[in-house]
Amino acid sequence: MTREWIINTAKEREQELIKLTSDLIRIKSENPTGTQREVVDFVKSYLSGAGIEHEEVSVNPEYPCVLAKVGSDEGFSIILNGHVDVVPAGDLSRWNYDPYCGTVTDKLILGRGTSDMKAGVAGILFAMKLLKESGAKLKGNVRLHIVSDEETGGEFGTKWLCDEGYADGADACLVAEPTSNSTIEIGQKGSNALILKSYGMPAHGSLGNYKGENAILKLAKVLEGIGRLHNVKGRYSKDQEEALANSKFIASQKLQVKGIENVIDHVTANVGIIKGGTKLNMVPDYCEAHVDIRLPIGVDTDELDREIMAMIAESGVSGVEYEADWKNKGNSTPMDAAIVQAIKKNAEKIWGIDVLPAYQWASSDAKHYRNLGIPTIQYGPSNTEGIHSYNENVDIEDVRNAGMIYILSLCDLLGL
Repeated sequence: MTREWIINTAKEREQELIKLTSDLIRIKSENPTGTQREVVDFVKSYLSGAGIEHEEVSVNPEYPCVLAKVGSDEGFSIILNGHVDVVPAGDLSRWNYDPYCGTVTDKLILGRGTSDMKAGVAGILFAMKLLKESGAKLKGNVRLHIVSDEETGGEFGTKWLCDEGYADGADACLVAEPTSNSTIEIGQKGSNALILKSYGMPAHGSLGNYKGENAILKLAKVLEGIGRLHNVKGRYSKDQEEALANSKFIASQKLQVKGIENVIDHVTANVGIIKGGTKLNMVPDYCEAHVDIRLPIGVDTDELDREIMAMIAESGVSGVEYEADWKNKGNSTPMDAAIVQAIKKNAEKIWGIDVLPAYQWASSDAKHYRNLGIPTIQYGPSNTEGIHSYNENVDIEDVRNAGMIYILSLCDLLGL
């Protein structure tokens, strides 16, 4: 009866979930330009109202985390993770509405953070509240990790929680980050910085064609060959081949660019920043380029190093070096993990469509849990076109269904 009560109550109180999402959106929690205090206090107040014990922890008081637990110390333990910080709204004139309006229309919820990822946060908070209210004897526990430092790298959020042992003993983790309703993210590429450095010889700018050695021009010749790094591929086990095929299909369908499916299993290299020179009238003696390198699962970093050195050598210039430590590798969760199968089963039941476990071309906080050996997935409501852009929104149907999928999956995993 407990499971039936939880499901029926979730359906009866779906407007509570929609309002919770709207209330979160109305709290401006930009990172790095704002404060997280108000939104974190809101989460704590919500948990208090639900009778859920919680605590605030932090290594940096500007980026507090909220922890909570429902259930027993024995049995299956699952972490629900979500971040409450959002990227800045940017140019307000480019928005069709106040980015922090939280307006609920007949089909949408409007505002910054609706998809990334306050709708997901609302879903996991609502699910946890219903489990607590039900009084169910869970065969395990649900642990909540709400963080406020994801959009600037997670150093003071999920990474710190994992480093400090707050995730120890978990058997699974659900990160309610935005995905499509038909995709469960079970792996991602690793994000790393490659810094190329070029050294030249200064001279007066008026003699630039004759004297000195221009470090900017030298590095430009090296960067002409950056595309060769895209030829380095990842390596996938037989058990990973189905998810890889799913991922390539999804990328080609979503991104609609010829050959774009290769973004999944090949290295990508984006020259994001170039710094060089000190004065207009001087031949620059130093230049550096920062390159965003994404590593697929199973990549051979020694092969990548060899390609970088070959790229420099083939440019024909001297005095160029590089640094990179490749600390963030591609990471994944097995398709047969309990959390993957529970979400897949219930998402397919709710949506009536095939839901594919797949790898993502970007990265997120999920990697910190996977690095501890915790099977981790991402699944959350979203309209991807507004994420990190203008006029962000989320479908009410997505929010409602995601909340129910979380509830059903938790019931399955915790023996209800």
